[in-house]
Amino acid sequence: MSRIIAAAAIRGAHQIIRQAERKWQQTMDTRGGNEPVGFPNTAYYLPITYGMLGTRIEKLRDIEPVLKQCRELLPPPVRENHPLPYLAPALDAGMATLFAEEIIEAIKYLEKPDLYVNQEEGADHKIWLGAADDIILRKRGVELVDGTAPGFAAICGAAPSNEIAVNIARELQKANLYAFMCAEHNDQTFSEQLVNSGIQVGWPTRLVPFGPDISAAVFAIGFATRVAMSFGNVDPGNFRKILAYNKDRVFAFLLALGQVTDEWCANAIGALNWGFPTITDTPVPEILPTGICTYEHVVANVPHDRIVARAIEVRGLKVNVAEVPIPVAFGAAFEGERVRKGEWYLECGGGRTPMVEWVTSRQRDEVQDGKIEVIGPDIDAVPPESTLPLAIVVEVAGRKMQEDYEPILERQVHHLINYAQGIWHQGQRDIAWLRISHSATEKGFRLYHIGALLHAKLHQDFGRIFDKLQVKLYTTSDKVTEIVDKARAVYMARDTRIEGMTDETSNIYYSCTLCQSFAPSHVCVISPERTGLCGSYNWMDCKAAYEINPTGPNQPIEKGETIDADLGQWKGVNEFLYRASRQKVDHYNFYSIINDPMTTCGCCECIAAVLPLCNGIMTVNREYAGDTPCGMRFTTLAGTIGGGLSTPGFVGHSKYNICQRKFLLGDGGLLRMVWMPKLLKEEIADRLQARAVELGIPELPGMIADETVGVTEEDILPFLQAKNHPALAMKAMLG
Repeated sequence: MSRIIAAAAIRGAHQIIRQAERKWQQTMDTRGGNEPVGFPNTAYYLPITYGMLGTRIEKLRDIEPVLKQCRELLPPPVRENHPLPYLAPALDAGMATLFAEEIIEAIKYLEKPDLYVNQEEGADHKIWLGAADDIILRKRGVELVDGTAPGFAAICGAAPSNEIAVNIARELQKANLYAFMCAEHNDQTFSEQLVNSGIQVGWPTRLVPFGPDISAAVFAIGFATRVAMSFGNVDPGNFRKILAYNKDRVFAFLLALGQVTDEWCANAIGALNWGFPTITDTPVPEILPTGICTYEHVVANVPHDRIVARAIEVRGLKVNVAEVPIPVAFGAAFEGERVRKGEWYLECGGGRTPMVEWVTSRQRDEVQDGKIEVIGPDIDAVPPESTLPLAIVVEVAGRKMQEDYEPILERQVHHLINYAQGIWHQGQRDIAWLRISHSATEKGFRLYHIGALLHAKLHQDFGRIFDKLQVKLYTTSDKVTEIVDKARAVYMARDTRIEGMTDETSNIYYSCTLCQSFAPSHVCVISPERTGLCGSYNWMDCKAAYEINPTGPNQPIEKGETIDADLGQWKGVNEFLYRASRQKVDHYNFYSIINDPMTTCGCCECIAAVLPLCNGIMTVNREYAGDTPCGMRFTTLAGTIGGGLSTPGFVGHSKYNICQRKFLLGDGGLLRMVWMPKLLKEEIADRLQARAVELGIPELPGMIADETVGVTEEDILPFLQAKNHPALAMKAMLG
């Protein structure tokens, strides 16, 4: 290791630790040791400290032993003459730096409560997002596990110009990488350069402005640490496994843009512990030998037009960028972009014009692969800020193609169109909504290119199930109306077919083991009447996924002999479960929350819990961050049961599953539901009402309490009694 780098890092660590000690003492003097401290809405406390040391910092007084640990780790400054070996001391100094900066940032939440916007995007000219809460962690962190996001770049400082900043950001987005941004250089930050250039920042666009100071780097390292604990199933305090997991699984690196200060060096050396190298545009001493990182540790003086590619190479990251024949950039990072009023050149759907998307099977001789037709005016035939009706008809043919696969392909239309830079899409079927921006139009994007990207990507991702694909885009009112009528008839037939399927009449169920990378004993088994608890897979999806990838995570299961029809248990399912869980789980019940319920992973959309006082159950969805009548918020529940456990009294499930006929039927079903968040109730209102009518109690939705009634069992019980909720008259759930 370079003596110059080590000396700078150790000097920087001394400065940062002194700052943390000073801030802590000042805050102790004014607020006292019992003042709560931490990052908002997380079960991981201060995550680097929690992950490395296993120490829970909940109050100001809990910080003192961590500061003492920092001092113990901190080596003396490097001597100019006869320096001692400095690799290990420098790494210790880097680790102490990150502990101290977490303390600084936690105190900042007390001192400047309005600095950070605790959500996915900024608001009211506030761009700094601060620490990601556990909702964002679950939603975004899984992308680092399943490869949707191959890694992240932690960017410190600012580029020499806004144009260079935009180019670097776009390169990262094209590679589907996240950019976590902090610190300033020459009174500028990379985040502000993007905002000033009209670039949308926030979690949806993968350009995340954590904070204006170098100490905000801990939000990036802390996110990686939480990924190891949450998805890698590593216990807090097991620092060796957390560091090894990050080196091998979380492909991150630091981009240092501008003058590298002592404090930056301290953070960079701290990140080396995680296996994250630093690539910089300035001429600092390099550390080229391999060792802690996969390849080089510090690479300097890299030109801006090569810095992203060089960083990807140094980190040993494999990035697969799809070649899609369209004139704008294409990648998952652009899915979160919005095209607001005044920014769009063309708008279709959204209630202003009819719009429909329909995938349909045809005979092989009726489809010409790659043929794309725009029937009616295209973008270049209309003036800016025009509206057009639009029907996107994707016709596929192939020996393996089946009607059951049509909705699987149709569901991809939303994501794939959104992956195009400057194109915004919402909804599906006949309630779709599309906006194409001025910038995309100026680059040459036309409606034709929607067909081109669908042809390229559907062939790439689903080519196993069809041979040929053509796309027709209609933009005249009479043809769009005609297509809408045809598509609606097909939608109705599909829904009737899926809703008509039952667990009793299906001999094959499907597994999903996609989440075993972070919940090793979890095996999700999906039946027609129990969708996957993540909400992403139903029985039809799994059937199609198996056809596409016969060796993948969705395997057919012969359910075999029925062991308990009421609780939902079958011999064949149990045998598969035992094998797939690596002999950790030998059975569970599909329809019960009391008796050996299904295992739960951290990706569930909702978690249900028993409320004994109310003789019923509650459920809470991931988006709801408040208190619940079971005494735990969603994040606590997920952290408690989300590791692949079967936990009587609790179970994960999807939103859709709530209104399926078999939902917890072994314990009384939907009639046991006594509380759910208001927004969840509104989201499933139509299906909830239909199921209530089917159960013979059409007023049931109004009997279910929400947070406006109360968030304790004692608060909601009088409401349930006044409404004469059916759960109160049912058999006791416990005892």
